[in-house]
Amino acid sequence: MIGKWIVYEHHIAIEDEKEILHPDAEEVYAFLSGDNPDEGIPNPAEAIRELRFSKVGSPVKCDIVSMPEGVIRVELYAIRKNKKWPVDMMNGHIIDHCVGDNEWFYLTGDIAALQDILSKAGIDHTGEITVGQYIDLIKQDFFSTYKDVNNLVDSHVFADLMKPEGDIPKGIKATLYNYQKTGFLWMSQMIDASHGCILGDEMGLGKTLQVITVFQELKNRKELPLLVVAPVSLLENWKRECDKFAPDLKVHIHHGSKRTGRYQELTEYDVVVISYNTAVSDLSLLKMVGWKCVVLDEAQNIKNPYSERAKSVKAISRSRSIAVTGTPFENHITDIWSLVDFVVPGLLGSLSLFSQNVSDDVLGAEKIEPVLTPIMIRRLVADVANDLPDKVIIPQPIEMSDIEKDGYERIRIEAVEEANGGRALSLPLLQKLRMYCTHYGICDEDKCQDPAAISIKYQRFCEIVEEVISRKEKVIVFTSYKKMFDIFLDDVPKRFGIKIDSINGETPVDERQGIVDSFNEYSEPAMLVLNPRAAGTGLNITGANHVIHYNLEWNPSLEDQSSARAYRRGQEKTVFIYRLFYINTVEQIVNERIERKREIASTAVIGTDGIDDKNDILRALEMAPELKRKD
Repeated sequence: MIGKWIVYEHHIAIEDEKEILHPDAEEVYAFLSGDNPDEGIPNPAEAIRELRFSKVGSPVKCDIVSMPEGVIRVELYAIRKNKKWPVDMMNGHIIDHCVGDNEWFYLTGDIAALQDILSKAGIDHTGEITVGQYIDLIKQDFFSTYKDVNNLVDSHVFADLMKPEGDIPKGIKATLYNYQKTGFLWMSQMIDASHGCILGDEMGLGKTLQVITVFQELKNRKELPLLVVAPVSLLENWKRECDKFAPDLKVHIHHGSKRTGRYQELTEYDVVVISYNTAVSDLSLLKMVGWKCVVLDEAQNIKNPYSERAKSVKAISRSRSIAVTGTPFENHITDIWSLVDFVVPGLLGSLSLFSQNVSDDVLGAEKIEPVLTPIMIRRLVADVANDLPDKVIIPQPIEMSDIEKDGYERIRIEAVEEANGGRALSLPLLQKLRMYCTHYGICDEDKCQDPAAISIKYQRFCEIVEEVISRKEKVIVFTSYKKMFDIFLDDVPKRFGIKIDSINGETPVDERQGIVDSFNEYSEPAMLVLNPRAAGTGLNITGANHVIHYNLEWNPSLEDQSSARAYRRGQEKTVFIYRLFYINTVEQIVNERIERKREIASTAVIGTDGIDDKNDILRALEMAPELKRKD
């Protein structure tokens, strides 16, 4: 071989007629000492006379840095005579010697360990790297014994990286707010780059729509099937939202006694929606499907890493993972570990190593912030207030539990028999059905131990309240039934530890304003329970910006007047209005009637109770929830 020595970038190399070779430091020393048998290559000290060849090495260092233009870079260097000299990577390998200030020197330190960290992150050159490579790099380095990788990335750089460009996929029937489009594009980028991310927007910002937009893009790319794991109270909402915003998606709720036992049937759908309990009970079935993306809604449900639901969802085979939660951190730093372990397994190391190295306090949070920031997007309502309307109405369709369905059907049959007995159709026939939908404990007090034990609606109520409390905000709850007041007043203080008060028909008129004033002035999270007829007009309750209509009223005007207690002049925040109703029950008929009346812009009170259409009563009596199969 005939070749010559050259200075190549920041090291010395051998150039021949065909290629440039990059010997390591040991091979350079062999040439310097004359121990190399290749006579066609001269001694490098004689070939490059201006270079001094040192016998003293310098340690190699690695920095991850961010640039003002929103770029992340990897830099390898050595400190020599108080100067920083770049270290080269060629063909994915660290060159273990360097040239600086007319001096050649070798590199010390555990170069093999650093090489392994970079290789596992897919980094084969210095300079700009992708977000995915950055995540993989800190994943390798977070608990590594190799301590010469310095993460100097300013977390603010990720705000720039969270503004990718692109279009909403064809098939989405919605106009996304700017922040929602950003969230969709960011998630789409992240699940391709790092295979997982956390959507941590506050409640009410449309997280479901953002995820559905990702689903539509994956469908357009023929990357199916997709799986959603959610609280049972949200299963129907996911299907309805998909049907509304992405009607091309073929969605199936896999829940209850009629769910299939054949995994092939699940692959016939684009999106399958299941509950956390089903994820545990049907894990073996779910593991047979190669899911292209698994989404956890209300992902704080896996905050306990030792729980069966956490272990089960993490065991489901998937290409990508998205955790959706408005409360990514609740009590302990391990809450974050469990979420991250789902979206990017191994990023924070094992749980035992994490617990040993990360304290459950502010210092621990600061330590994991550089790791968490690039994989989580979180917008607060205050951040996007200019995008939001003053009032956001959030329908909450819910399916009854099997036990609730059985009880509802008994009452419905009794009402049908009474109607067929010749009595005139009237609202009182539906009253007990409406009461039962409000809470089964109103009709059967003996069963009402834990109000959330059976009632899926109450479970959803608790989920909403929990997030309101996490935001240090207040909520107004409307219900028509005195016994429901009793349930709220007894359970909420014990469950959430917040102040609660109420106004109903029994509350003296001269005391009502004082209750409202106290609620408005209270600086901590609190709840005010109101009867829509007794407190649905006249009161200014702008201290709350969350309104829950726990049971719907026939009259849309009554509902709107009630919402206006918070949504009125003086309100400085966006008001979020949640409308809870059971599907396939009288409540669905009430909801459809309200929507129909609003469509024809008719909000005047119709009759004494706001209903004059006997067809609605008939439909309500005929509407029956799907009952559990009798074997």
